[in-house]
Amino acid sequence: MAVIPVELAGREYEVRVGTGLLADVAGQARPFLRKHHVCIVADENARAHWGETIAGSLGAAGIEPRWYDVAPGEGSKSWDSLARLTDWLLAQGVERGDHVFALGGGVVGDLTGFACAILKRGCGFVQLPTTLLAQVDSSVGGKTGINTAHGKNLIGVFHQPTLVLADTALLGTLAPRDFLAGYGEVVKYGLLGDLAFFEWLEKHAPAMAAGDMEARVQAVTKSVQMKADIVQRDETE
Repeated sequence: MAVIPVELAGREYEVRVGTGLLADVAGQARPFLRKHHVCIVADENARAHWGETIAGSLGAAGIEPRWYDVAPGEGSKSWDSLARLTDWLLAQGVERGDHVFALGGGVVGDLTGFACAILKRGCGFVQLPTTLLAQVDSSVGGKTGINTAHGKNLIGVFHQPTLVLADTALLGTLAPRDFLAGYGEVVKYGLLGDLAFFEWLEKHAPAMAAGDMEARVQAVTKSVQMKADIVQRDETE
């Protein structure tokens, strides 16, 4: 497992990259689990693939998962979705010192992060990104928000997660189109000024696409490190 620190004064956190992290989610997130239950906001498809894995880990630690399903797609990043989610979290008794899990891609991460930013004037959340794009980009940096009729992501705040678990095993369930969408972001990091990484990608891209786990871990780790460097220089970039 690779551990990339995001060094922000007073809001430091780790991004952990590796395989099997979700199967050990209770152990990985143990310091942030104060109660015998935890609220999990999940993309419906992600829960179908990984819900039992998470429930098994939490159950073995004596923690009950309480699920809130979100429909896939940008349509879920709306005022109505935000209102329903915050009402549900309040009904579950979420308090300022609690942490909510976000399982899914950028939509779930953005929506959950925003809800946690405003709930009780701020509670914690743990990112469990399930897409390559979310693992290397949206789960790191604290950009949260929703869409409006005036445009995408125009309502939101910067609210950093407490922990990010980028489990590369999850990428095996992605459709080729979704994997390539995330790979485009990975290539961008190489083009931003790391020629050696770009050349490495040219050599290892076919293996990554075919499911080479070591290559995927290396690519995600390098990309997250570059994203963390950007965030540390300018959190609002």
